[in-house]
Formats: sequence, structure tokens, C-alpha cells
Amino acid sequence: MSIARFSPFELLLLKSRSQVDTAKLLVLAWVLAHRQHVSEGQRRRRLAQISAQFRHGHELGPVMHIAQQQDLLAIQLAAEVIRKECSQEHSVSVMHQAITLATDSGELSLANHYILRFLADLLNVAPTTLSTLFQELTGQPLARPEDPSRDAYWRVHDAEYYAQQAREAEAHAAQQEKEKKRQQEEAQRAHAQAQEKAEREKARQHQESAQRQRQYERARQQRSSQYGQQRTAPPPDRTTRALAVLGLTPGVSQTEIRRAYRRMAQLNHPDRFYTGSEQQIALASARFQRIKSAYDYLMQNYL
Repeated sequence: MSIARFSPFELLLLKSRSQVDTAKLLVLAWVLAHRQHVSEGQRRRRLAQISAQFRHGHELGPVMHIAQQQDLLAIQLAAEVIRKECSQEHSVSVMHQAITLATDSGELSLANHYILRFLADLLNVAPTTLSTLFQELTGQPLARPEDPSRDAYWRVHDAEYYAQQAREAEAHAAQQEKEKKRQQEEAQRAHAQAQEKAEREKARQHQESAQRQRQYERARQQRSSQYGQQRTAPPPDRTTRALAVLGLTPGVSQTEIRRAYRRMAQLNHPDRFYTGSEQQIALASARFQRIKSAYDYLMQNYL
């Protein structure tokens, strides 16, 4: 099998003089990696102290690096090695060392609250055994860890975070109020514009109505004037009407009458409209008859 298929921790196990000690080393390094207010050098020195009797035979750096990466598959594999190769008493001993590393500074970090419980579960150490062991080593009960998802946790542990949350909430409320005010102003402007537009439309309609009324009055006056003129003006006599049919005015000679008749007869003779509709032919016949009647009348009565 190619060596590239193994994970970094599996390679450490393959090269280790004692796989159990290497597994214990990783578990304890994982606890140390979550100690608060501890430098990297202090973590390595503390790990070297507690593992002085281990027979793993390799450097601590690679193990510490895997622990800091929080490789849970490696942690589970280490717990499986310990559980498989060691007795229950040995597993309890590993939990004893883990509790010591997690609390020897007097403060148990939130992460190690969960890590101790997780390790106890992986090593088949009962919760009651874990609580008893913690009480014996620290003199205090193993309380339930605080929930960082609750707002009360951040009020106590990170006042700045809580203050920042409050500032953000206040800024968000101010932004919402500003947006609400802007929307109200826009609604007021839109309402004012709509009213102004309605007033302009009303004025335009009034102006158009007044203009139509004036046009109607002028047309009525013109009709009244024309009607009065038509009633007062004498009707044209037959001679004048006959001359108008031929396009002539009073005072023309009979020669001009004949010439006008021939011209009008040629233009309006029904035979010229034989290709048209019956209505066109009928209209042409009526025009020609008026022209013929006007000519006959003038030739007989016009001197």
C-alpha cells in the first residue's frame, strides 16, 4: 500500500514505538491546545512534562500540530487505540491526566468543558465517573458548560461583543427609522405630484371646454349671419343659373355660349363613363342633361 494513503496521525502510529502512548499524547495535546492564556512554548513544555514516561519515540511538534488542526478523525482513532489496547482503569487514568491538563491553571475553558465530555464518551468513561473524578481533582463539581449561543453568555464573557451587538441593533433601528421617513417623504411627494397633475389636467379640460364653447358661439353666429344673408339676398334668376351651369357670367355672346356648351358637353358626355359603375354613368347623365337644358334655355331666351 502506498504511504501517501495514510493520514499524518496514521503515519505517526506506524512509526511509533508505542501506539498507545502516541494515542494518549494526541488526546492530551488536544486538551492543551484549548487551554486559555497559554503560549505555544508553554503548551509544548507542559506536554513534555506529562509525557516524560511515554515510549512513543518521536517529536512532539507533529502531534501538537495535528491537535491544533482539530482533526476529529485522528482524535477518534487515538481514542479507539486506547480503548482497544488498554483496560477501563487505564482509560480512567487518561481522563485523570486530561482533567489535570485542562484545570491546572485553575480555569476550565469552554472548549475543554466539551472536550472532556467528548473524550469520556470516546473512552467509555461514564458521566458519573467523569464527574466524580473531576470533583476529586479540582474540589469543584463539573458544572454544565455555558451555552455560547445564548445572549447572556456574551454579556458576561465578552462585554465588548455585547456592546457591539447593541450598537449594531441601534444602528439598524436608526436605519429602519430613516428608511421609514424616506418612504413617507417619497409618498408625500408622490401625492403632491399627483394632486398637481390632477389640477393641471382639470385646468386643461376647463380651457378646452371654454375654447369649444367659443368656437361653438362663433360658428352659431356665422350660421346666423349666413342665414340672414341668404334670406335677404334675392334668389338668382334662371338665366343666371343657366350661365353658371356653363361656367359663364352675364354679358357673354351666343358664340361664347355655344363654345362653352361644346366644351362642357364633351367633358361630361355619358359615353365617356361607359367603363364606370352604374352610379357614375347616372351622375354623368344628370350633369349632361343640366348642361343641355341650360344651353337650350339660353339659346331661346338669352339675347
